[in-house]
Amino acid sequence: MILYPAIDLKDGQCVRVVHGDLDTATVFNASPADQARAWAASGFHWIHVVDLNGAVSGKAVNADAVEAILGSVSIPVQLGGGIRTLADIEGWIEAGVSRVILGTVAVREPQIVREAAKRWPEQIAVSVDVRGGKVAVQGWTEDSDLDAVTVAKRFEDAGVGALIITDIDRDGTVMGFNVDAFGAIADAVNIPVIAAGGLATVEDIVRLKARKGVKIAGAILGRALYNGAIVPAEALRVAA
Repeated sequence: MILYPAIDLKDGQCVRVVHGDLDTATVFNASPADQARAWAASGFHWIHVVDLNGAVSGKAVNADAVEAILGSVSIPVQLGGGIRTLADIEGWIEAGVSRVILGTVAVREPQIVREAAKRWPEQIAVSVDVRGGKVAVQGWTEDSDLDAVTVAKRFEDAGVGALIITDIDRDGTVMGFNVDAFGAIADAVNIPVIAAGGLATVEDIVRLKARKGVKIAGAILGRALYNGAIVPAEALRVAA
């Protein structure tokens, strides 16, 4: 299982928020590039970056911070937030992003996801952000009438590299993973699932790995990593 330490960007800084609400942001590092270097030095093999302002506005807002991260580490970076067009995707891949995450367009313009996955095989991930059983879009400020499996199944034959399933109801709360919810989606589709939202302790990683059924491919580490509840070396050992 691959662990992805998260760097969420708001106004150029590395923050954590609760339920995706930007007004709840706590700044953990004023230098996202320094934070990226710290996670790389801790032994992580990937970094998960989200432009929170961009996700809401529909265009890149924290591009300078993203580029600083890309220039500061040699491990692969996956990026989401405000990426809405093929030109956006191409620009970030050329800039060095290893995997581009598409959320809002996966609901509203799925043909863009399909075309992107055809052009850049395995370099496209679909973000499926779930609140109250339905998929949210536009930086989680709007709800759709679609459930997670319906959205995920749209891309089963498209060449998408991963599904990032976020439990918005638990995101930023350190309540613990809803393993059954992530597992149900993993069992329903043939795309690798990365779990996000609510990770509290290393025990959540243990439970993810232990569940019967299709294996969960990865987990995103947020607030519990920043507040010290999870020690990188221990988490990486358990995940391996």
